[in-house]
Amino acid sequence: MNHMNDTLPLPAPAELDQKLRATEAQLQMYARDFRRVLNAERAKTQQLEATNRQLERYARDLQSAFVAEQNRCRELEKAHRGTLLRLLRAARFKDDETASHLRRMAHYCRLVAQHFWWSAEDAQRMVDASPMHDIGKIGVPDAILRKPGPLTPEEWRVMRRHPAYGALLLQRSGSPLLEMAREIALCHHERWDGSGYPRNLRGDAIPIGARILAIADTYDALRCRRVYKPAYSHDHACDVILNGDGRTFPTHFDPAVLQAFRDLHLQFEATHARFYA
Repeated sequence: MNHMNDTLPLPAPAELDQKLRATEAQLQMYARDFRRVLNAERAKTQQLEATNRQLERYARDLQSAFVAEQNRCRELEKAHRGTLLRLLRAARFKDDETASHLRRMAHYCRLVAQHFWWSAEDAQRMVDASPMHDIGKIGVPDAILRKPGPLTPEEWRVMRRHPAYGALLLQRSGSPLLEMAREIALCHHERWDGSGYPRNLRGDAIPIGARILAIADTYDALRCRRVYKPAYSHDHACDVILNGDGRTFPTHFDPAVLQAFRDLHLQFEATHARFYA
């Protein structure tokens, strides 16, 4: 009995050769596509590497420029501090403000600034600017500034110009330090309730440095003897600031600054004792 062969017939040699050539051509096309993709990716990688190198150079240049600018700013701040010191020396020829008073003022202001969690840089700027609060008195006539008795109403009008004189001396400096000093000189007699001078500013319209300076200056004035009053004790000075006495009222002060004084009053007392002369 004859059985049929179940195997498929083999393709003819010519047909097989044709299929092999087609497969080879397909593989070559795939290879070319792969090379193109590979070359494109390699070019992208090289471009990214070049870009990264350029960015690194920019970063180094920026860092160098930043360091140079920091150094320049530090030198400018030193120069501005020197300017303030020279102005203070000139002012002290006219006014009787003592070096110990100015040191106390600086320390009081530092206490409050630190209590408010100011940065070290901002607190130091407040310390450096605070002695300039009365620099405008350099423009007040000696006959009024050194008068041993009470001032007349007209003399008070002249005296009350000293904040504006101080601001004129310090304006348009471009320095953060001198700008803070200008604000303090102009506004340290302004009051929270709007009853101060020279512009009757109220509340947050008064720069914060001037609000801090106002309470420090009031405390120090109360603790020191004046022609119109004796030196007050610490407790008496605190009572005047916190409760009022008919001349000074708690509403004169920023409530937050007043609370800071309440929290720090013992440190104010220690500062006054340390630098009293």
